[in-house]
Amino acid sequence: MAGHSKWKQIKHYKAATDKKRGALFTRLIREITMAAKLGGGDPSGNPRLRTAIDNAKASSMPKDNIERAIKKGTGELEGVDYTEVLYEAYGPGGVAIMIAAVTDNPTRTVADVRHKLSRNHGSMGTSNSVAFMFDRKGQMTVPAEGVIEDALIEAALEAGADDVANEGDVFVITTEPAALHAVKEGLEAKQYKVEDAELAWVPKNTVKIEGEHATNLLKLLEALEELDDVQKVDANFEMDESAMAGA
Repeated sequence: MAGHSKWKQIKHYKAATDKKRGALFTRLIREITMAAKLGGGDPSGNPRLRTAIDNAKASSMPKDNIERAIKKGTGELEGVDYTEVLYEAYGPGGVAIMIAAVTDNPTRTVADVRHKLSRNHGSMGTSNSVAFMFDRKGQMTVPAEGVIEDALIEAALEAGADDVANEGDVFVITTEPAALHAVKEGLEAKQYKVEDAELAWVPKNTVKIEGEHATNLLKLLEALEELDDVQKVDANFEMDESAMAGA
């Protein structure tokens, strides 16, 4: 299992709670606000905002919440002044980790991230200590059930995708960041069910993690994801499905 695409699969093994749903909404709202702040409030001209809105709608976020978050980002409504930060770190077994956060207090956030790392067999890295191991890409998944692989590959490449990987229960489609929406729309036009479309740090190579390292790594990743300011965690690990399912 590759960390860049499979970490999100862990969440399917864990029961959703109201608290986690609330945390998800907070995370989505921050991403919408930041996207609007950086690229304007028109999703047709702001691919990042469009992705954020699509993800919010997929999580059943009310339309009013989405519109308020956009207006706070553009300054039409008063709101918290968020900053986007990116941390580089090492996890158990030498795994490289990219931690994206949106925060109103970077000093607090870096302290929280350091604390989670130190408590879970990880450590903070310096700038570009691990970033060179990743490429910035667009990614999305298509559930594998009922899908003919060759037909999906043809459709994805025709829409502008770079790669299609069969990971058992899903196909993971990788694009250049600017092509994310064109590929998603091209696949949906051919009746494919597209999920989890997002920008991600995709590792150039992966590290196989087993045993105690695997257990500790999953605990660390979960601890980082639970931080309110953390938006997304990407890592360059692989592990057997049995290790991940037992997390």
